Amino acid sequence: MLARVAAALALVYLTYNPEGFSFFHWVLQPKAGETGLGAYLSGFTPVKALAGLALVTAWAIFLQATRRSLGVGGALLVMALFGCTIWAMIYYGAISPTSSRAVAHLVLLALGVVLAIGVSWSHITHRLTGQQDTDRVG
Repeated sequence: MLARVAAALALVYLTYNPEGFSFFHWVLQPKAGETGLGAYLSGFTPVKALAGLALVTAWAIFLQATRRSLGVGGALLVMALFGCTIWAMIYYGAISPTSSRAVAHLVLLALGVVLAIGVSWSHITHRLTGQQDTDRVG
């Protein structure tokens, strides 16, 4: 389970994070002195394209597994639970609502945990209930 949480958090944080060390910042950071769309596209390389395709593939795997195991309603319910938790942390002063970095980290953490739960849900329910999930083919 911890490996799945780590993989989901790595996926989320490699895609975007507020610290500026992510695929989003790597690809969309303009070159010094350049403006306009050309400033963003001039540094696009095959390595960046390959990294982007790897991230898209990983997102597809995690989102598909989450959709199959939790369903859209279940994923929204878990996100709502985390959203209310973040709201409570802001409401009771545990974090400042003006700290956009702290709020962004909490949202990214929540998204990563939701993806990890989605990928691990069959294993969790098997441990809790002893029942095994199977997919019907055909």
